[in-house]
Amino acid sequence: MLFSSIVFLFVFLPLVLLFYYILPKKFRNYELLFFSFVFYAWGEPKAFFVMLAIVFINYVFAIAIECRKDSVAVNKILLAVCIALNLGTLFYFKYLDFAISIVNKVMRRDIPFYHIALPIGISFFIFQALSYTVDVFRKQCAAQKNPLKLALYVSLFPQLIAGPIVKYHDVADQIDNRCVSLESFYSGIKRFIYGLAKKVLIANSTAYIADNVFNNYELVSTGSLWIGIICYSLQIYYDFSGYSDMAIGLGKMFGFDFLENFNYPYISSSITEFWRRWHISLSTWFKEYVYIPLGGNRVSKLRNVFNVFVVFLLTGVWHGAANVFIAWGLWHGILNILEKLTGFNKKSENKIVLVIQHVYTLFAVLIGWVFFRSSSMKSGVKYILGMLGLGKNVVAYKVGYFVSGMSIMWILIGMVLSLPLYKLIFGKTDELKSKNNKLSIALDVMEVVYLLSLFVLCVSALAGSTYNPFIYFRF
Repeated sequence: MLFSSIVFLFVFLPLVLLFYYILPKKFRNYELLFFSFVFYAWGEPKAFFVMLAIVFINYVFAIAIECRKDSVAVNKILLAVCIALNLGTLFYFKYLDFAISIVNKVMRRDIPFYHIALPIGISFFIFQALSYTVDVFRKQCAAQKNPLKLALYVSLFPQLIAGPIVKYHDVADQIDNRCVSLESFYSGIKRFIYGLAKKVLIANSTAYIADNVFNNYELVSTGSLWIGIICYSLQIYYDFSGYSDMAIGLGKMFGFDFLENFNYPYISSSITEFWRRWHISLSTWFKEYVYIPLGGNRVSKLRNVFNVFVVFLLTGVWHGAANVFIAWGLWHGILNILEKLTGFNKKSENKIVLVIQHVYTLFAVLIGWVFFRSSSMKSGVKYILGMLGLGKNVVAYKVGYFVSGMSIMWILIGMVLSLPLYKLIFGKTDELKSKNNKLSIALDVMEVVYLLSLFVLCVSALAGSTYNPFIYFRF
């Protein structure tokens, strides 16, 4: 188990910040590397060596590729071997037992399972490391000669175990050259607290309802099934975007600028737009390293359909070794392809059609989340039939059994905050502050009081809750 939230907030993080700003700049990378190693090794001592092996593999192959930069054929072989080693490691830890189960079912064999423990965040750090080697192969960046700096890029603790996936060419300069102003440090603290509140207050509150409904899906009403999947859609959004906000905020405290990972995905008017707003670091990774190398949209329609299909199949597989994740990926892939072929991915100027597009998108996303959350394809299909009133549920529990007044409040808050009202409100606030100095000071004080109150509320909630890890820790 990783550090508890309380230990992280009041022991680990203060120590990291203290030593980071006490030490001279030339030692700060090594201080961050040390604490990042401690952070990961504390909960995953065996998996720690897996991460080190991935760093070593990509370090060696990137150096070798740069040394043979004039030999394209040799470099292609080196890159292919490096990719095989990275993905082979991922397959061994994440997909071997799943592959054995398929072989056993198809071939009617009884091959024993290995039951290999999955290292936390392995999909994230392998994708990051692999993107570095590919960037060197493409000559988008120079190979990092210092293995400790490469290790820092791969293992940096704010985004090590649940993203966002940081591509090397986006932060290469920041590893050696970065600075932190008081303003950016405060911005980082603010972003971190907002992310913490997303997870602790909204995601955890809606998780209780979602878990209870999904665990009893055959014993609840149609209305309860809808409440359950709405709560899960809020849970996974605020859980994952909350972690991303915390990672971005922590990055700012240390001088790193990580790219945004979410942009109000639930306001999308198509599945195509949804994937421009959801888990942006993963979708752009697949776009840069899979979709475009396959030909992207610069090919025939049939080949483009194939390219999109492959990307979404891999997106589902990346999330886990289970049929439900593959079904989720293919569901989004099929809808994405249909939208491209029909032109439905273009936002309509007709307000009525636009409303229809929004409703369709939300419905499609909710259906996809049912598969993502379900323990099996069978239970997922039954859940959806129940949502449509076609199930044969014995109604033992109604909506009120799971939903309290407090949980309704957090559901409503979650729905409201999923809209881009924050930018609208604070955009006007910034405008007012620029015109009135006294008002600006008063609003700044109010913001600090608000942030402190929010942080205290989060800590109180953490102190009184059981261990509730982030959903994407297991990916």
